[in-house]
Amino acid sequence: MALNCGIVGLPNVGKSTIFQALSGAAAEAANYPFCTINPNVGIVNVPDQRLTKLSGIFKPQKTIPATVEFVDIAGLVKGASRGEGLGNQFLSHIREVGVIAQVVRCFDDPDIIHVSNTVDPDSDMETINIELALADLDTLSRRRERAERALKVQAKAEQKQAETVLSALDKIGPALENGKPVRSVPLSDDEKAAVYDCHFISAKSQLYVCNVDEAEMRRIASGAAPSAHVEAVRRRAASEGSEAVPICGKFEAELGSLESEEDRLAFLEELGLKESGLSALIHAAFRLLGLRTFFTAGADECRAWTIHAGDSAPKAAGVIHSDFEKGFIKAEVYSYEDLLQYGSEAKIKEAGKYRVEGREYPVQDGDVVFFKFNV
Repeated sequence: MALNCGIVGLPNVGKSTIFQALSGAAAEAANYPFCTINPNVGIVNVPDQRLTKLSGIFKPQKTIPATVEFVDIAGLVKGASRGEGLGNQFLSHIREVGVIAQVVRCFDDPDIIHVSNTVDPDSDMETINIELALADLDTLSRRRERAERALKVQAKAEQKQAETVLSALDKIGPALENGKPVRSVPLSDDEKAAVYDCHFISAKSQLYVCNVDEAEMRRIASGAAPSAHVEAVRRRAASEGSEAVPICGKFEAELGSLESEEDRLAFLEELGLKESGLSALIHAAFRLLGLRTFFTAGADECRAWTIHAGDSAPKAAGVIHSDFEKGFIKAEVYSYEDLLQYGSEAKIKEAGKYRVEGREYPVQDGDVVFFKFNV
């Protein structure tokens, strides 16, 4: 799976504005449909208070955060699966990302054009999801033809594989015909592997981004009931076991203009927020991608490293350098929480919390690790 998050939605819902706020990249944002044609790519730092705390303790020369890639993909329209609005080109861009963040307009503003001339989150989400399902139906049809030919002309091993493919497609087809995503279809591990080469778009994990105005952001922060627009997105996300993240572009711009971390935290606290909408989006995408963070810490550098959930100690070591994985001997490990509790590595050792782990150890999110290797 690609380690990036594609930002999708109807034209003019604020995708490029959110992308600019995320990455600081100069994505074009304008008040007309299809102002983004070629996808913009931004590498975004993952906010992590744990890394900030580690740097405060070790006072290193450098502090390097983890990153995640966001891709701003042009707006889809009704009929995209048939090529409307350069749909085929845009759908191909979506196929190349790991997870999808669907931006949904949740504010009313007569000065900003809506492609359907009305703000209706339910309709907007349905349009996007149906177009993705229709595109997947086209893929399914082509894959079914190949599998049916294999049943007739291939050897027994290939025929058995074709039977598994057809079994999976028989389950997926009815869901897509009803506008449901592939990810909602329960498949066996063998069936998932058999249709992996289809690269179904709607098999990708998806979260929703509620693009709201400043008044709505303040209402949400105060704990008041959200608007009907936001509630509609939350219902859809909950029905899919996903997340809905509210973001206000103006609020994020104000927050980003503050010079110090202390000022930004004070601004968030004033509104009753623990983190900005952009931070929530970055963390949600990171989780959906199945990524985790471990740290290395010392006087030279404190750094956050990105691994997949469940990666072993040697594999995590290989993220730093391939030689670390090849010559892995052991990992000396303690948790960030232990450091918070005891205050120093020396105190952690005194408490018996400083561990030595071998090749089978699955590195945990928040581990602070020192690798020993020999090549």
